[in-house]
Amino acid sequence: MASSSPSFADLCRVFGRIGILSFGGPAAQIALMHKSLVEEQKWLTEADFLKALSFCMLLPGPEAMQLATYAGWKQRGVAGGLIGGGLFVLPGAIVISILAYLYLSFGALPVVQAVFLGIQAAVVVIVIEALIKLARRALISIRHRIIAIAAFVALYVFAVPFPLVIAVAAVVAALGSGTAQPAQTVAPVSLRKSALILLVGLIIWAMPLVVLWLQDSTFLVSLGLFFSKLAVVTFGGAYAVLAYMTQEVVVNLEWLTTEQMIDALGLAETTPGPLILVTQFVGMLAGAAQGGAQMAFVAGALTLWVTFVPCFIWIFAGAPLIDWLDGQPRLRKALAGVMAAVVGVIASLSLWFAFHVFFGTVTQFNAGPVTTFIPDVSDIHLKAVALSLVAAYLIFRRQMPLPATLAICAILGAFAGTL
Repeated sequence: MASSSPSFADLCRVFGRIGILSFGGPAAQIALMHKSLVEEQKWLTEADFLKALSFCMLLPGPEAMQLATYAGWKQRGVAGGLIGGGLFVLPGAIVISILAYLYLSFGALPVVQAVFLGIQAAVVVIVIEALIKLARRALISIRHRIIAIAAFVALYVFAVPFPLVIAVAAVVAALGSGTAQPAQTVAPVSLRKSALILLVGLIIWAMPLVVLWLQDSTFLVSLGLFFSKLAVVTFGGAYAVLAYMTQEVVVNLEWLTTEQMIDALGLAETTPGPLILVTQFVGMLAGAAQGGAQMAFVAGALTLWVTFVPCFIWIFAGAPLIDWLDGQPRLRKALAGVMAAVVGVIASLSLWFAFHVFFGTVTQFNAGPVTTFIPDVSDIHLKAVALSLVAAYLIFRRQMPLPATLAICAILGAFAGTL
């Protein structure tokens, strides 16, 4: 923990700002946190940030949210972690609640969609800027560049499971030639303490489901168990489990229609915070079908609980081990390989996101081992392209702050929607 820890008010101010501005998926969110926490506040060193990022990429759940939790924990312990992770999720959760209510009440919102078109177009450029910055920090050798390229190809072209990509990157880096930096002396860690935190956290996580089970709330128990299971397999971000979630909630459980699932994803992509907040939207729509508006909000709150409480548990139990892990030469090299693979992972996600912003039709192409996405170039969104060019000019040429860029593009998006 830092020797001169910031106050809780400072934590709320900084992490609240990060939560409000955390549009654009993990690449943009990680870049925003790097700028705020490393460059501006200097709460984390470059080494701390990269070690924590590599660690979070190994965990199930949204890595950006867990990185925010770690940063808060590093400053003020568990309370700081709750502030960091909580404020990263809260703004998006509030927006999702409002959008879900409006969606249930009024259906499609063309004006809002037009505004968010401008935001999405700006986010494409923000992600490119984030990739450039992250690549400069992470790709420190030819080996790391090869790992990043291989990770991108494996994920985007061959749809290799994300955990396998990360595992291979770690092994390749750990077994590679070259001398690791001398191990640093770190304080001894208590595995017993981490195990105790894990046990207590799991009990807290399960408590609402136990209460609902005792009350014989069949639907809510089923909802909670499904999203609990989803929370522990969400490796590689929300996109990695979207297909599985769609199959379950649309085909098997029949909680949503296909059209509602597509709308849920589209709205979740326009909100701040992790994309896995789409689960809250799905939970609210499923709850509304079972018992109206009141059940929608109860189901949404339960979904948020079972989705994000595990993220805090993993960090509070595992974060004390990060420095110890980094003190092991082979493991430090493995984490450096994971961090290089992260560049390829984010590039893959970024390309997927850009295709869906710029093109109306994106199809999945399958040929033998190849499984990738190809846009229909005849269905290009010229408005989105134009808005991205404006964002690129504001960010790269004018060096305009992120909030102003997003505001300008949102206004231009709303104007473009009237044309």
